[in-house]
Amino acid sequence: MDNVKRLFLHVMGKKFFGFVPDDIYLKYRYYLRTGKNLNLKTPKTFNEKLQWLKINDRKEEYVKMVDKNEAKEYVAKIIGKEHIIPTIGIYNNFDDIDFDKLPEQFVIKCTHDSGGVVICKDKNSFDIASARKRINKSLKKNYYYGNREWPYKNIKPRIIIEKYMVNKNDNELTDYKFFNFNGEPKIILVCTNRSIGLRETWFDEKFRKLDIVEGGHLNDTDIKTPEKLGEMIKLSRALSKNIPFVRTDFYVVNNKVYFGEITFFPASGFEKFVPEEWDGKLGELISL
Repeated sequence: MDNVKRLFLHVMGKKFFGFVPDDIYLKYRYYLRTGKNLNLKTPKTFNEKLQWLKINDRKEEYVKMVDKNEAKEYVAKIIGKEHIIPTIGIYNNFDDIDFDKLPEQFVIKCTHDSGGVVICKDKNSFDIASARKRINKSLKKNYYYGNREWPYKNIKPRIIIEKYMVNKNDNELTDYKFFNFNGEPKIILVCTNRSIGLRETWFDEKFRKLDIVEGGHLNDTDIKTPEKLGEMIKLSRALSKNIPFVRTDFYVVNNKVYFGEITFFPASGFEKFVPEEWDGKLGELISL
């Protein structure tokens, strides 16, 4: 993507473009991101159907499901609070945080966006000024305007601090992302090696490797079937019931399953699949 296109996409995502109707906005943004015309009348591909769902599938509970604080209560009622990562504190402003009272390790997130995350592995060397800058920048952003992901529009921006989760014998957690189609987990995206270079590896529901490459990320060749696969599939079914498409994320920490987050629009429906046919194959799994 050239610099002019990047600049135009950045400007388009500002709040003052909010007057543009979602369908028109998404058609322009889709073309700029993919080089293709967006078919909203008879969408066929995965990416097209995600754009259609942004406009046409708007249930009030979706707002709670994507709020990183509210989602915990929502999810706990369905699958049990034992699967919820403990919350240390909720704050409206960064400067309300009393770092002296925090444990040596923790995670700071914004409740209303994607990407506003700071991880502290050692409080003695933690750069509070840098964290403040990152979090305050995220607090000012309304995540809806960039890609018109409706559930994020009216979330109250807050800061949530969570327990830092780590395996006893492995410092890095594996992220299991279940793609659920009308309540059935059909595809599993496994994310590994985040700290040294993200690898994304795709599997079907029986954990058979698929030939999907998305976003240019490399596959991981050394992933074994997780012992908790059956449990994660069961939890995914419970959380995705009666929803055309939703992604549910989990971690396995010291042989216990923890809920990560719920996502309705992976890569906001703009990601390039290789081979391209997978955009169509995944699209066939969504019944609108």
